[in-house]
Amino acid sequence: MLHGIKVFIEKIAPASWLSFYHKILANLAAFIYDYPSQKMVIVGVTGTNGKTTTAYLIAKALEADGSKTGCTTTALFKIADKEWLNDTKMTMLGRFALQKYLSQMVKAGCKYAVIETSSQGILQHRHEQIAYDIGVFTNLTPEHVEAHGGFENYKQAKIKLFKHLAALPPKKINGQTVSRALVLNQDDQHAQDFVVPGPQIVWYGLNQGALKAANVNDSAEGISFALADLSVRLQLMGRVNAYNALAALAVCQVVGIDLKAAAQKLGEIKNMPGRFEKIEAGQPWKVIVDYAPEPESLKRLYEELKVMRSGKIIHVLGSCGGGRDVARRPVLGQLAAQNADYVIVTNEDPYDDDPMQIIQQVAEGAKQGGKREGENLFLILDRAEAIQKAMSLAEPGDLVLLTGKGSEQRMCVAGGRKIPWDDREAARQAIKSAIARQAQTA
Repeated sequence: MLHGIKVFIEKIAPASWLSFYHKILANLAAFIYDYPSQKMVIVGVTGTNGKTTTAYLIAKALEADGSKTGCTTTALFKIADKEWLNDTKMTMLGRFALQKYLSQMVKAGCKYAVIETSSQGILQHRHEQIAYDIGVFTNLTPEHVEAHGGFENYKQAKIKLFKHLAALPPKKINGQTVSRALVLNQDDQHAQDFVVPGPQIVWYGLNQGALKAANVNDSAEGISFALADLSVRLQLMGRVNAYNALAALAVCQVVGIDLKAAAQKLGEIKNMPGRFEKIEAGQPWKVIVDYAPEPESLKRLYEELKVMRSGKIIHVLGSCGGGRDVARRPVLGQLAAQNADYVIVTNEDPYDDDPMQIIQQVAEGAKQGGKREGENLFLILDRAEAIQKAMSLAEPGDLVLLTGKGSEQRMCVAGGRKIPWDDREAARQAIKSAIARQAQTA
C-alpha cells in the first residue's frame, strides 16, 4: 500500500516539488542527529565501478594510524570494529538512516567516515548536510543512463558531489583545519571533468598519476604492484583492485598516514563480500560471486577470470527491472555468450517489471552471441533453480560464475516487496545438492 502511494506521488508531483522535499529531509535529518559529519573527516567515493571495494579499502587503510573508521557501502556497513552486510538494497542510504549511522560512528569514536555516494542519491540530495572533506572518483561508464535522461546528466550528477565539497566552509576538528582534496583516477577519460577549483588534486592510475602503480602482477593468489619504493600486495584478485588500492593509499597520503602501514592494512583483507568472492563448499570446481550488474564491469570481470580459468565457464545472470537501463539487457546476454560455455539467464531484481520479459531480453543477446536455447543457453525463472542447474553442469576444473546480485541480502519484486536472498548461500546449498547427487550416482 505505502509503496503504491509513494510511486503515485512521484509520478504526479512536479520535479521541483520533489527536489525541495528531498532537501527538507536532508536538512531535518542532519539537525536531528546534530550534524555528525562536522565531527569526522568524511570521504565520499563515487564513480561507476569499484565504489564499494574502494570505500571499504579506504576505511581499512585509514586504520593504519590506530584510528577508528566507519563506512557505508552497497555491500556492507562498518562502525569501528563492527561490520555487517547491507540488507537495505540501497547503495547510498536515505537521509535519516545515513545521518543516524554517522552519528553512531561519532559515538563509537570514529575519526574517519567513508560514504559510497551514488548519482541517484545525489539527485535526491542525500549528500546535502554531509560535510565531505575528500572526494574520490573511480571511473565513469554508461549506467543508470535512462534514469538520468542521458549519460551527460549521469556524469553531471556525480560531479555535483565535488562541487558540493569545494563549496563547503573550512572544517575544524579539535582545533585543526581539515584538508580538502579530490582523489581522481587519471586513467579514466572523464577524470578532468571532475576537477573543480579549490581542493587539492591527487591523481592516481596504472598508466599515469602522482601515485602510479608499476610492475602490476595479477595472479590467482592476488594482485601486487610497486608504488615508488613501496611494495603493495593484496589478497584480492584483479587489476581493478590495483586501482582501488591506489585510491585508498592516495586518501591516506592526503591525511598524512604512513603509506607502508596503510599498505599492510590493505594486505590483510581476504575478500570483499560479493565482489569476486570465492565460494568454497567442498566442490572440485570454482565458484565466483560478483556484483557486475552492467556491461563494463562484466567485461572487466571476464578479463580477471583469465588468470584462473582451466575448464568450462558456466555463467548465471539476469538484469534489473524498475526502469534500470533496459538497453543493457541484451548486451549483458551477448557478453556472457561470448565468454562463457554455458549461459543460464534467470531472475534478478524485477521490481514491478515482468521478470520473464527481462529474462527473454537478456537471452536474446545470448542468442545473438551464438548460444542455443536448450543446448548451452537456459532460461530459468527461479534463481535458486538456475544456480542448481549451473552446479549440475559443473565438472572438476570448471568455473561457475554468478553475477548481478553479489552479496545483496534482498531481491526486489512487485509491489515494493523485498524478499530475503543471498547468492552466496544459494550457491552453497546448490553445491551440497550437486555433490550429494554425484555421490549417489558414483
